[in-house]
Amino acid sequence: MKTVKGFASATVGNVACGFDILGFAITEPGDEVTLTLSDEKRDDCQVSLTGIIGDGGALPLDPKKNTSSFVVLKFLEYIRTHKGIDFSGHISLELKKNLPLSSGMGSSAASGAAALVAANELMGLPCSKMELVHFAIEGERVACGSAHADNAAPAILGNFVLIRSYTPLDLITIPSPKDLYCTLVHPHTELRTSFARSVLPHAIPLKTAIQQWGNVGALVTGLLTSDYELIGRALVDVVAEPKRAPLIPGFFAVKQAAIDAGALGCSIAGSGPSLFAFSSSEKNAREAGNAMQHAFSRSAKLASDMWVSPICSEGAKILS
Repeated sequence: MKTVKGFASATVGNVACGFDILGFAITEPGDEVTLTLSDEKRDDCQVSLTGIIGDGGALPLDPKKNTSSFVVLKFLEYIRTHKGIDFSGHISLELKKNLPLSSGMGSSAASGAAALVAANELMGLPCSKMELVHFAIEGERVACGSAHADNAAPAILGNFVLIRSYTPLDLITIPSPKDLYCTLVHPHTELRTSFARSVLPHAIPLKTAIQQWGNVGALVTGLLTSDYELIGRALVDVVAEPKRAPLIPGFFAVKQAAIDAGALGCSIAGSGPSLFAFSSSEKNAREAGNAMQHAFSRSAKLASDMWVSPICSEGAKILS
């Protein structure tokens, strides 16, 4: 028997203007997945999920319905077909959820990414991290019905990731300015991704699209040139945020509190209800976070959790 523990951190998808094409990873919190490899042979399934800690019983133990185990099944299928590795043993998983569910923090992506790097390690590193992203994306389909990469890709790769194309998949990693900090605040309420997607328009006016494209280009430019003021100006979402903001209690007060505290900008993390803000120093990021938590409490009577982090450059990793 051999045991490996993988870790993947929270991610923020969309990043305001980059709906479904842009995301980034922070350093904490994150999910842990422990995989144990044995010579045991089972007729039913090569992967089993033996336990989940921290989900309150909400997640399925069926290996084909849980993101962490499903991506490992896809990984094993791929290495058998494309790498000539005919695995005949058994892998058992234990998932430790440190990320809240339905939070907009990339919870399902973190579980899948942690499981994949551990499985890859167990099997002798047959795949690159870029290859692993494909399986992580399929895990998102199981979790929320949509195979998007803006959480899955940065969970595996780290940094900012721009998805230029889904067919074929074309990912571009973007390094973060060294003094860029993210404040992530999660109010104690849930917003399911499937519902948050259902309120979005199926078509948008050309004028709106042009404005969104301009902000995406400006945000990428700001990141590459470490232009913090430009990053702040570009954090404007005219497509998803106007539709989703009413779903998050206290949204407008919290966003304004972050700006008033000196944050570069603030928007919805993924599909919500968490909010993120960017700052050009750790001190300012904590001040913005304190203001955001106070605003959630004052305007919506919601307690919240806060994390302040630089952008994670490493991505999913092996803990032991």
